[in-house]
Amino acid sequence: MNVWDATALAVTLGLFAGLFALASKRLNFSVLTFVGLFLGIGVGVVFRDHVEYVQPLGRVYVNLLLTIVAPLVIVSILSSITSLGSTAQLKTIGGRSVFWLLSLNLVAIFLALGTALLVGLGKGAHLATAGVDTRSLDQVKKPFTDVFIGFFPTNIVKDVSENNIIPIILVSILVAVSCSVIADKQPQKVAPFKAGVEAFREIIYRAVGFVIALTPYAVLALTASFTSTVSADTSQLWPLLTLLVVAFVVCFTHTYVVNGVFLRVSADVSPVAFFRKILPAQLTAFSTQSSAGTLPLTTSLLRSRVGVPSEIAGFTAPLGTTIGMPGCAGIWPILLAVYAVNALGIPYGLTDYAVLVVLGLLVSIGTAGVPGTATITATTVLAAAGLPLEVVILTLPISALADMARTTNNVTAAAVAATIVARKERRLDDAVFAAPDADVTASLAAADEAAAPTQPSGPALAAPDDELWGVLPIGACAVEPSPRERVGAH
Repeated sequence: MNVWDATALAVTLGLFAGLFALASKRLNFSVLTFVGLFLGIGVGVVFRDHVEYVQPLGRVYVNLLLTIVAPLVIVSILSSITSLGSTAQLKTIGGRSVFWLLSLNLVAIFLALGTALLVGLGKGAHLATAGVDTRSLDQVKKPFTDVFIGFFPTNIVKDVSENNIIPIILVSILVAVSCSVIADKQPQKVAPFKAGVEAFREIIYRAVGFVIALTPYAVLALTASFTSTVSADTSQLWPLLTLLVVAFVVCFTHTYVVNGVFLRVSADVSPVAFFRKILPAQLTAFSTQSSAGTLPLTTSLLRSRVGVPSEIAGFTAPLGTTIGMPGCAGIWPILLAVYAVNALGIPYGLTDYAVLVVLGLLVSIGTAGVPGTATITATTVLAAAGLPLEVVILTLPISALADMARTTNNVTAAAVAATIVARKERRLDDAVFAAPDADVTASLAAADEAAAPTQPSGPALAAPDDELWGVLPIGACAVEPSPRERVGAH
């Protein structure tokens, strides 16, 4: 460890201490995460290539998030479906979730295609594809039939260990629906299982809370590492700068403008207030570049700040890490396709572009919400459309940069879909959505105090949802459940 590496690590740890001091003063979680983001940019710019020992601090957080994803998805779906009361509700919530997730992605596809054609993306790029080695893409280039077969598990333990979300969701739904069918006729037989699910949920939520509390520190470390790399390689990014700028513009237009319109028209909520409430999840997605990794924070914010009930937040948000994914499955593959067509002078007609739209929609079914997913989806789309895969390799230098905007878009769209579904189900808690964070915290404390003397201890009534947030040293205001959930009134 040279002196610069040691200094970078020491400065980072000192900034961690400063964040902890701010957190102890109950600074708003969103503000605290923003502070971590800008401090990370400063560390990355100042120390450039000397953040070797800072990077692991952020990667540990990502690993912890990914570790908790599979248990969280399983317990969320099991708890959500078994508490719905009927399989009919599952059909409506499930159908609406898929519809809105795919609808948001379809709009993203048309937005990307229209923007790329309007600005003539790729014209004059003069791509040199000859001699580009595409063998690294062979393992991710799969026909849709193979992708479809992969949706269905052969070894659920392996799927859990590898965070294969769709097989996990399917098995969880199968078990939960079976439990619900039995409960309709013989509820006493599955009562122990349902009680165990609720107990497991409380344990997982507590673990999630401890991990989420580390978010501002992780954002600082991850941003420092990424900024250092970018500042060192800026000269190599200029040939692809137009593509990168267009990707950011389209992603953020969809994130805030398109989603904002959907929120106002379909959910009747204020887009500005909504984006403020889910800001910590957006910043985490921006820095970790993992929709699945951000899932614990996304579901918590949906319950605590937006007012989406646990059953819907725990079902739609996990589904949104595999279906829809407008940034990775809609925008990026379409932009690369148009970039290739214009740069290489490939003749393309209306029918060809229509095929691209269909392909973008299809690959969004089963997209994995982890870093690098956009490369897989882009490879699949370009291969299916008969476009050269060399373009994927040539654009890899900016893909990691674009992934920040893509992941932010993915996470936001999933949260928006969950909110719309909650509104359509007439389950959105407007009181929670309208309450300032401080008011939510105070009302939760009052609800706990009022409920404590009469809280039963039997297995039929588990501890209040997300009780852990009250004991966390930081971030409590960001991830608290609604007062209605805390006192058990759904």
